[in-house]
Amino acid sequence: MENLLDKYQFELTLQAIDTELNEVRSNLQLMMTQENFAKSLSFIDLTSLHSTDTTQKIASMVKKVNYFNAHFPEYPLPASICVYPNFAKTIKDFLSVSGVGITTVAGCFPTSQSFLSVKKAECRCAVEDGANEIDIVLALNAFLAENYDAAFNEIKEIKETVGNNTLKVILETGALVSIENIAMASFLAMEAGADFIKTSTGKMEPAATPMAAIVMCECIKAYYKKTGRKVGFKAAGGVKTPSDAITYLAITQSILGNEWITPQLFRLGASGLANNLLSILKGETVSYF
Repeated sequence: MENLLDKYQFELTLQAIDTELNEVRSNLQLMMTQENFAKSLSFIDLTSLHSTDTTQKIASMVKKVNYFNAHFPEYPLPASICVYPNFAKTIKDFLSVSGVGITTVAGCFPTSQSFLSVKKAECRCAVEDGANEIDIVLALNAFLAENYDAAFNEIKEIKETVGNNTLKVILETGALVSIENIAMASFLAMEAGADFIKTSTGKMEPAATPMAAIVMCECIKAYYKKTGRKVGFKAAGGVKTPSDAITYLAITQSILGNEWITPQLFRLGASGLANNLLSILKGETVSYF
């Protein structure tokens, strides 16, 4: 595989990232508005990824989404509900509101350590059970060994498997560490067909960071400039507070513009964030989800 950093003329230094981040932080307080807190609810992939998850627990979460507007009519629904693949059918069976996606992690999440045939089968089964958004993890075993063709081909084949359904590729930026690795993984995933690139699984530290978000958004910008195809950005892993949500919103808006600030192109993967946003919006502790 050719050097994708050269192909997209990607040059981003730590100093440039610091400058961008300082600019975002200087304007952050201005973005801490009720309007942006409410809007952030619509970007959430409401997530439950625990070994103790049960059909009853996931069904209960789905029912809370169904009745959300009865309790909070002034606020938007989450973008999707994100679960393990065996619960896709549970969401499909119980979800009664429109506009909420069915997201499953798949492809041997969170390690991506298995046979490609197994990963593809899991993704296929999730789609057959009703998932319309699939989050997979970049094959770090290939990528970190600089076997970029293998990492690329896995994503390409999985995208072919899920078809027109949304494919989000998790880079696990905490394992990639360097600006160059994060950028290379971003371009590789997009070229292989990813509809979104996503920071982290939330299963290792560090998870999402503003630095990684800046690198990924700059890559999306460079890719769009060269290809004309819009790829979404998803921050996930440790995104818990309203300040976290607005930070990633601000980074995306600053680099990619307002047209990216839509659930079709911007997501926040989180479990506790929705309650924390509702609490700040209502001015009291809310534990709805």
